[in-house]
Amino acid sequence: MNTKTSLSPLMIQVCTSDAGKSYIAAGFCRLYANRGFKVAPFKAQNMSNNAGVTPDGGEIGRAQLLQAQAARVIPTVHMNPVLLKPEADSMSQVILLGKAQPQLKKIPWQERKIYLWETVKNSLHLMKQDYDLLIIEGAGSPAEINLRSGDIVNMSVALEAEAKVLLASDIDRGGAFAHLLGTWHCLATNEQERIAGFLLNKFRGDPTLLGNAMDWLEGKTNIPTLGIIPMLNLPLPTEDAYSQQTEIKHSSKTEIAIIRTPYMSNFDEFDALLNETAVQVNFVDSIDQIDNTSIAAVIIPGSKHVSHDLDFLKQKGFAAQLHQLSTRGVQILGVCGGMQMLGKSLEDPHNLEGGYASTGLNLLGIKTTLEAEKTTQQTQAKLVSSGAQVIGYEIHHGKTTADNNAKPYLLNQQGEVIGYVQGNIAGMYAHGLFDNAVYRHEFLEKLGVAAQSGEWNEQVDAALDTLALHLESNCNINAIDKAIGLI
Repeated sequence: MNTKTSLSPLMIQVCTSDAGKSYIAAGFCRLYANRGFKVAPFKAQNMSNNAGVTPDGGEIGRAQLLQAQAARVIPTVHMNPVLLKPEADSMSQVILLGKAQPQLKKIPWQERKIYLWETVKNSLHLMKQDYDLLIIEGAGSPAEINLRSGDIVNMSVALEAEAKVLLASDIDRGGAFAHLLGTWHCLATNEQERIAGFLLNKFRGDPTLLGNAMDWLEGKTNIPTLGIIPMLNLPLPTEDAYSQQTEIKHSSKTEIAIIRTPYMSNFDEFDALLNETAVQVNFVDSIDQIDNTSIAAVIIPGSKHVSHDLDFLKQKGFAAQLHQLSTRGVQILGVCGGMQMLGKSLEDPHNLEGGYASTGLNLLGIKTTLEAEKTTQQTQAKLVSSGAQVIGYEIHHGKTTADNNAKPYLLNQQGEVIGYVQGNIAGMYAHGLFDNAVYRHEFLEKLGVAAQSGEWNEQVDAALDTLALHLESNCNINAIDKAIGLI
């Protein structure tokens, strides 16, 4: 194993959102881990309702969990010290070092730096001490002039960490060279000096068609292009809900609909289902996108704002449609917030979501009260129907009780009921169960379908190795090694 510890962190920044920074960071984590380095990811601040749980019960972004897997290290809250979980257009829950901090969400965005920056710096330096190499991910664009004074995730981190930056653009969108040059121009001189190279990501076609554009860009900036990375579709989780497929497909395959509510969370837990070739899975946001004659199952996913998403289901006609489908034996599954919506009522005595009580969909004999204390834990659970053991994670405020109609569906490691079933209606607090082959196979068997794939984690791990090789083949790794002090 390499033991050199004086390496500069490598930071991935991008010109626009959804340019592939999380994938690139994950790929470099696996690339350097495969070379024997003790590598770890770091993202100072993430904004996503796709969260996961570390072994000690802290919340961090799913992207950093994936990157920790890529680096083959145990995830910690210091890998993502600040997580923002949107609850409304102008309000987010603030997770600091894995725990919700309600008082912070009332502070205006631009004023939060003074409350969060010291925590970010402490986590950053702790990580630098513990690992040979940090792979740091930025957020959005470092060239957002209106946000620079409150920056705690892009160039502020690069300067504090003394990191070398690879600035990537999404060439598939067009305008890549203008994005790179414009972003570079918006930076201060000491920030420009942190950039070691440019990356052209999501490239399609013949690289010779780029001509001398890279030389032209280097002539303007004195920064080389160190990678032209072809588009590569891999079964890896994504962070942006609306980057999920939007095309609705109806086919001869068994159909499953996942309702895309406005505050849908943790949607990546359905990736394993999406990759089952024997079923057609659609994310839907209107009732006419569900073929009532052929649909076999409907899933209501987790939610960051359950009462709002429950109102959405009622106003958009999903509530009535779900009742009709349930009488025909269609399987209906609610995950976490989705389970709470399936119940009789939702109470909010601590004003977590506006304080008002809601009548649920009344498909499952349960009642939920939102509790001030949030449950965040990795979970080992047992399916009551088969006794099969599964693993997942819990992130919820709810405390749920059941009447005699709702029977136990899932038990956690303490023997507590964390899921209920009532005929063809089921709900559970555990996220991530579709990653378990045994759960996915059992779910699909109810639909008359034989699952085709095994443990999802093994497929993700193989994809990370493929991604690392892809970067190694299409980037100037020698130049990157030199930039971070390896050569």
